[in-house]
This record gives sequence, C-alpha cells and structure tokens, in this order.
Amino acid sequence: MNTKYMLSVVSFGEVLWDLFPTHKKIGGAPLNVALRMNSLGAETTIISRVGADEDGNEIISFINNQDVSSDAIQIGEDYKTGVVNVMINEKGNASYDIHYPSSWDKITPSKEMDEKVSESDAFVFGSLICRDEVSRSTLYDLLDKAKYKVLDANLRAPYYTADVLNELMLKADFIKLNDEELYEISQQLESPYNSFEQNIKFIAEKTNTKHVCVTKGAFGAVLYYNDKFYYNSGYFIKVVDTVGAGDSFLASLIVKLLRGKSPQKSLNYACAVGALVAGHEGANPKISEKEISKFMKL
Repeated sequence: MNTKYMLSVVSFGEVLWDLFPTHKKIGGAPLNVALRMNSLGAETTIISRVGADEDGNEIISFINNQDVSSDAIQIGEDYKTGVVNVMINEKGNASYDIHYPSSWDKITPSKEMDEKVSESDAFVFGSLICRDEVSRSTLYDLLDKAKYKVLDANLRAPYYTADVLNELMLKADFIKLNDEELYEISQQLESPYNSFEQNIKFIAEKTNTKHVCVTKGAFGAVLYYNDKFYYNSGYFIKVVDTVGAGDSFLASLIVKLLRGKSPQKSLNYACAVGALVAGHEGANPKISEKEISKFMKL
C-alpha cells in the first residue's frame, strides 16, 4: 500500500450502457465500483473495452470527466459497445438482458495492464466478464499479478458455470456475494449446512479465502473477516432503485478495510453508502461524506 491514505485500485470488466424504459445511463458493475472508490479518494483505473462508436466515445469521455483513468480501456472495431436492457419492478429491484457478444467480452492482454495491476493495492473483478474466453483468459493472466484480489460474484444467468465460479473463488482473497448467491454456491459446493454463518464459513474454508461478505438487501450484511463475524442489520431508506447499490457497498467496504479501519466500522459505513445509493436514481449518485455521516447519525 502506498500510504495510509492513498490507495491504488484497478477494476476489471464490463463497461456498458444500461437501457431503462425511459432513458439510458452508463454502467457496468466494475465501473460502478471504480467510480465509488474514486469518490472516496482512491486512485482508480478501469480496464475494459468499448467499440469504435458513439456509445464507446461517450463512456470514455464520461470516465475521464470523473477523474478515473481510462488509459486501460481498449477500443475495438470488431464489436459494438455493450448495452443492457434493465427492467425495474414495483419494489425497485432490477433484472437485466445483457447483449452478447459485446466489445467488453474481447479484452486482450497488454503490458500496460500488467503494470497497472501489479502496482495496485487491490484488483476488483466479477464473474460476468468470464462469459467469453477472450476476456476470461486476460483476467486469469492479471490475477497472477494482483496483490489483493476482490471477487464480486455478481451472478447473471446464464452467463456463468460452476467450474469457472469455483476457480474465481479459489483465486480470490475477498469474496462478496448476496444472500441468494450464498445459497446457490453453497448448494453447488455440496454444503451440508443450512444456516447463513455456517455456509459463509464453509465457502471460506472450501475456497481458502479469509474474507467473505454477504449482503442481505435492505437487511444489511454479514462480514466474515479473519475467522470472525461482523454484522450490520441495514439502514432504513425509501428505495428508488437498487441499481449499483451493491457496487457502492463493495467499493466503500474495500476502501475502508484497506485504509486500516476496523471490520465493524468498515461494514457499517459500506451499508450506509449502499442504502443511500438505493435511495437515489441510478448507480452512481454523488454522495458527500457529510451526507453519509448525517445518515449514520455520527
């Protein structure tokens, strides 16, 4: 780590346009994570690929305007910039139709990427980027160079397999799941347990991962960190939409932990940020430290 306060983080994966019924917004979980980490003072790079088209140009321009490095975003003539059709139900929960193949499925290795990842304090990635063998192969190469590997499972059927997921978990130093993913993966790994904590511990032991966090939507999250459990039961908020709330939660949690904050304080902060994002429209609303402290009643 560079200093106690300056962190360097690389986020790898999809950048795309979320197409809502009435409008479109720039998104992709790895980009959402990168933007939130950047807003918390981390030096952030996003590795991805866009098409040589208007959608791609707009994404790169947007990222540059947010002070996130776009130097490692490739531009390809072969495939269009990614788009996702987003459907929001009456409770504000989202479902997704993710177009394939998209430009971000074809991220190819480069020396610059290798250097960025090996110099960074943390490397964040998800499972969706592995749906195509080109980006998956590049990810596996980079994982060998990363110091602290953070997996956001982010399961999107039908774009993952149990084998690939297992391999990603075995490579990770930190695994983030939601409650549905916890039980799905526990079943895949033939866990004999039923309880939340037992399954978290089971996955940690099975994958040799010391840090596992499971989010529970409005009901907060559970963090298993160096053999100890930490809990937050959530913050009440009127949900506008849940798009990006989990990404901001993860970004906040990792930044706080890497800065040496206690697991409990880090978890509380992350739950508050995730809730505030769910109370706004879209994945990347601007939220100040003052707003977070007021919300947490600090």
